[in-house]
Amino acid sequence: MRFTEEHHAFRKVVRDVVAREIAPHVDAWEEAGIFPAHELFPKLGEVGLLGLEYDPAYGGQGADHLYTVIACEELARSGCAGVPMAIGVQTNMATPSLHSFGSDDLKRRYLAPAIAGTAVCSIAVTEPGAGSDVAGIRTKAVRDGDEWVINGSKLYITNGTQADWLCLLARTSDEGGYRGMSQIVVDTRSPGVTVSRKLDKLGNRSSDTAELVFTDVHVPVSNTIGTIGRGFQQQMAQFVVERMFSAYGVPASCRRALERTRDYLKQREVFGKPLMANQYIAFRMAELSAQIDLLQSHNHACAEAYMAGEDTTRQATVAKLTAGRLVREVADACVQFHGGMGYMEESWTSRFFRDSRLISIGAGADEVMLQVIAKLDGFEA
Repeated sequence: MRFTEEHHAFRKVVRDVVAREIAPHVDAWEEAGIFPAHELFPKLGEVGLLGLEYDPAYGGQGADHLYTVIACEELARSGCAGVPMAIGVQTNMATPSLHSFGSDDLKRRYLAPAIAGTAVCSIAVTEPGAGSDVAGIRTKAVRDGDEWVINGSKLYITNGTQADWLCLLARTSDEGGYRGMSQIVVDTRSPGVTVSRKLDKLGNRSSDTAELVFTDVHVPVSNTIGTIGRGFQQQMAQFVVERMFSAYGVPASCRRALERTRDYLKQREVFGKPLMANQYIAFRMAELSAQIDLLQSHNHACAEAYMAGEDTTRQATVAKLTAGRLVREVADACVQFHGGMGYMEESWTSRFFRDSRLISIGAGADEVMLQVIAKLDGFEA
């Protein structure tokens, strides 16, 4: 992977924004269980972070995919996983289908404000009875003239209490399984859209997560993204981008964690010598460092393939699976090598340990990633 001078300059811009607008506030946002998206996102929009690869006609930067890789890597330095995840929902989960398949009118009304940061958006797919099994969703949109009438509920919705609009996946016909679904833009101010509860999570606490209920919500049929009945296929393409985003930031967060642990091990003395003098610890740190390099190299190869127009389903799946497992290993080692201090809530290791667990669950659990790889490689019976 060869980054240009422009890429390096952009990396500095993102690093400065993270250091100025996010990192100093993380502790307060984590304690509050939410961050002020409507205050932060316009600042990110001003520097172009919310529409890097999108059409300049709607406020995007028209940049290449490496800018997204850089943004993910730098956001991972913020000191928590919750805020970067919420930003990722805005940029890589709720808006890709709208940008790729939406009408010009929809893009001007919903995509442009999301890119500017003046509107907060969210992706609404998961339901109480349908997580990784997207085919199991039950939320229905029944056509009534020029409107959809939506009833159902969505669960674990990131940005859910603050979102101005949702990219909602719903059943729009009686066809079962993967057929008969559509993606619909739903304005959260619409009558019948309610936040039934804000969820209390193990980690990623600065990111608000909600359960949403839809009761006879009327939405124009013109708010459908792309082709009616093709929502599942569009969502699957959006999932590939989401999984790439999930993996891109992991090497940076793991590297930062190892560096902080290394510094601690060099100054913490046990039995008259620094902990880092223990060969097992040094070798374990080196082993993890090598694995981080391998993941980052794979991520960059995936990015290059994506830029070349190749299908990156398998590469993104491998990246997501590997990232989720590696970050857990690194987090566990950091807690272990900090000893009792690492187990204290006041220590950064505690937050890192809690936050790391979601990577293997969100955007498709590890087991789903293995299922995808097994199918692609012909390992299924």
